[in-house]
Amino acid sequence: MKSIVTAKKKTNRSLNANLWGDPKSPLLKREYGPGQHGARKKKLTDYGAQLQAKQRLKTYYGNVSEKQFAKYYAEAIRRRGDAAENLIGILESRLDNLVYKAKFVPTIFASRQFVNHGHILVNGKRVNIPSYMVKVGDVISVKDSAKQMAMVVASLESNLHETPAYLEVDTKKMEAKYTFVPKFEDVPYASVMEPNMVIEFYSR
Repeated sequence: MKSIVTAKKKTNRSLNANLWGDPKSPLLKREYGPGQHGARKKKLTDYGAQLQAKQRLKTYYGNVSEKQFAKYYAEAIRRRGDAAENLIGILESRLDNLVYKAKFVPTIFASRQFVNHGHILVNGKRVNIPSYMVKVGDVISVKDSAKQMAMVVASLESNLHETPAYLEVDTKKMEAKYTFVPKFEDVPYASVMEPNMVIEFYSR
């Protein structure tokens, strides 16, 4: 657990962003990158800024693999409408993200493990694939056998983040209904995200 926390803090510094709103993030105190002496800030090239925007977004959603992220981009530009908005909608619809946003677990990384271990149901059926695409109207719930887990109870009682408007959460039943696919402005990001730059990165 300690190594995960350390890795998260190092990631925050390297991407120059407090991605998950951690009040203890070293980024709040340090203005240099990870390493013994730290890397001083340099002005990024357009490519560098786009790359960093991509890394921030894919890391925020639990270090989504490059292959999977590229597929999301391809799907985003295939759909009608704004590609950047489409990309956000796809990422937000991931099961592990919604389990985290519903506050069933404390972090996106814990969410991935929680889903992998079979503790989550979608419309009453067990789903153990973190990248599973949840549809509007689907109900996500914690299995009865996992409802008393200390991590789950503590997370639901925490103030780490607010539940977004696109999730109707019943904390007593430990279930959440996905009510609509959010737009970029609906997502409560703790740091600056630039999905337009991500689209530009892949469009090069």
